Amino acid sequence: MSETPSALVCRGLVKRYGALVAVNGLDLEVRAGECFGLLGPNGAGKTTTVEICEGLLEPDAGEVSVLGQHWGGDALALRARLGIQLQETKFPEKLRVREVITLFRSFYPRGPSVAEALSLVELQEKQDAFVKTLSGGQKQRLSLACALVGDPELLFLDEPTTGLDPQSRLQSWDIVEALKSRGRTVLLTTHYMEEAERLCERVAIVDHGKLIALGTPSALIASLGAEHVIEFGLEERGGPVAAETLQKLPSVERVAREDGRWRLTVREVHLTVPALLAALAESGAVVSGLATHHATLEDVFVALTGRTLRDA
Repeated sequence: MSETPSALVCRGLVKRYGALVAVNGLDLEVRAGECFGLLGPNGAGKTTTVEICEGLLEPDAGEVSVLGQHWGGDALALRARLGIQLQETKFPEKLRVREVITLFRSFYPRGPSVAEALSLVELQEKQDAFVKTLSGGQKQRLSLACALVGDPELLFLDEPTTGLDPQSRLQSWDIVEALKSRGRTVLLTTHYMEEAERLCERVAIVDHGKLIALGTPSALIASLGAEHVIEFGLEERGGPVAAETLQKLPSVERVAREDGRWRLTVREVHLTVPALLAALAESGAVVSGLATHHATLEDVFVALTGRTLRDA
């Protein structure tokens, strides 16, 4: 356990749906004042885990402590201290935006005014619009406003920026960073790796309901042993290339293949690329779509599972 107080602790969480084990003995600890990212492909158990922590589901086994309290006896007090944005929220379509926020604000003993909440998510111009007239991104921002109206000590954000345009996504990031600056805690699930790398002090990567990696984004990326990734495909009209040949190239740390494309994790791109092209030419292979990028959390997931995060 860390010296920093824990805002959320899960021990041995298990949740089954018939024969499917959605969460399989998961342990997590979120420190007070940090933004903690929960990453994984669809079906990995992220949303189920978050809904257990939010008190929306009961686990089949394990324990959850939220802000030092438990859902079994402290549910009412806990609700006033949390903010929750679900993956998808259904609001009454015939209510106006300001009426929805007014309703949610009435549930909490403290928090920003309706006008302040509208300003936070830049929906002032839509305050008199009916919910049914909002775009998908505007509904997502309304959902975020409703999660913020109680000035939460712990904010749950489940895929908060899905469907948002780039400007709205950046605005949401600013809101999260402002909460962090005030000592608030955020638990975030996301598919956007740049979002996790920018906002999260630590991330947990889950797959098949189990924790497979935990650490700061920079530490997890450093665990690859290299800073860059080279990806390329080969055209059918050319010859094949062996993984052993690629592994022997200068500066290569790891070689993987997925869906017919090769992925090389390398230390120094400028040393690897010329040697790679020479080796491919010697084997008669014809390159298709070679690209390079700095290593990301996506590459960590691929290294751990052999699959891409978004497509898994």
